[in-house]
Amino acid sequence: MSDNNGYHHYIERPRYFCSFGGALSTLEALPETIPILHAAAGCAGSIAWGQNGGSGLQVGGYCGGLAAPSSNVGEREVIFGGGDRLTEQIKSSIEIMEGRLFVVLTSCVTEIIGDDVQAVVADLAGQAGEKGVSLVFARTGGFKGNSYYGYDLVLSAIIRQYVAPPQKTRKKAVNVLGIVPYMDSFWRGNLEGVRRLLELLGLQVNTYFTEDDTLEGLTRSSEAALNIVVSDLYGLEAAETYKELYGIPSISVSLPVGPTASANLLRMTAAALDLDTDANIEAIIEEQNRRYFRQIEPLTDCYHDADLQRYAVIIADVNYAVGITRFLLDDLGWIPELVQFTEILSPEQQKGLVDKLDAGDLRPHIIFDTNASEAGRYLGARYPRREDLYAESLAPAFVIGSSLERELALSLGAPHLSVSFPVSNRAVINRGYTGYGGGLTLTEDILSAAVAGR
Repeated sequence: MSDNNGYHHYIERPRYFCSFGGALSTLEALPETIPILHAAAGCAGSIAWGQNGGSGLQVGGYCGGLAAPSSNVGEREVIFGGGDRLTEQIKSSIEIMEGRLFVVLTSCVTEIIGDDVQAVVADLAGQAGEKGVSLVFARTGGFKGNSYYGYDLVLSAIIRQYVAPPQKTRKKAVNVLGIVPYMDSFWRGNLEGVRRLLELLGLQVNTYFTEDDTLEGLTRSSEAALNIVVSDLYGLEAAETYKELYGIPSISVSLPVGPTASANLLRMTAAALDLDTDANIEAIIEEQNRRYFRQIEPLTDCYHDADLQRYAVIIADVNYAVGITRFLLDDLGWIPELVQFTEILSPEQQKGLVDKLDAGDLRPHIIFDTNASEAGRYLGARYPRREDLYAESLAPAFVIGSSLERELALSLGAPHLSVSFPVSNRAVINRGYTGYGGGLTLTEDILSAAVAGR
């Protein structure tokens, strides 16, 4: 459908799943963890193919995607209740699947019909324990929110039901929250980047989901001295659960991309943990900055001679919209012109994000609109098409967003880089953009896209 100005309005592919899908994606990344879906037959399939089309080709794995155990409730269970079917599915899953933590997830259908999942899990917990496994549940009906919220829902449930009470507080142990597996296609690399950064301070870092993490780390996460939420939105509820149950304090920072944000995270963490002296922290930051700028220095002549500075349009989820915009402003020297957040956010959340992007005279135009197809209209209002050769225009431009922004980039004659879900035009294994190294990687990817047509 077109309006009077010729702009098209349409329903497009979503940029996230439901909370049920986010919870499933989170469990797929936890080591030795088996999700059990109390859901209709189509739920796992829809999530698997949505994930396949948006997570940098990452989907499946052991008990992930279409291999997830499911009660596959149908008409009979909707009418008479699905408790018996769930009991059968839990028993068979524990018998067949190799895992140590089994987590039952509820869906829209089973939430609406009112199945007492808590009672079913309580009845079977003893039998599970005899087999050497743990059984918990999370209420993750898809109508509760989007997939980013599903991450918080399932982690909070695991913290309450599975994490062991602390025997002691380990003064240099920290938990990292806020990077959502698969919804962030670069989750492995981003978590590893944050770990490497915090290990510069001599910390023991639990990131939950990487190849270096274990279920023991999750079980002992209550012994951490600090929770570090590397997001302005995701992971905050899980951190609050830790504080409620175990009194663990937390700090929250935007996704730390590049040297400025990385230094900020190091300083905030050191202050929160009262680590050593300011001089030691500043020496670490000085050395990391030296290494960073020494590596980027060979690019500077081409950067300036080829005029590779750009006006940037960023259309992304909260983590990337803030993290990448700040990197462009603080470290790369680009000018973010428009930043569009693609989630449903409260007025209070919107205000906090606007403050995060306050850059004085260079402050970008900030939009909160879940329909990213409107980005062209917002840009058209600011830069109307004119025949005047000297009229102000958005050029040279660069678009950073999801795969869905490709057409916008083509209309602007601009290069394009996909970083925010859905990422369907890149294969991602362990690439990441956090920390000092992540800033170098992002610089490589951005400048490579800018010169790809040569």
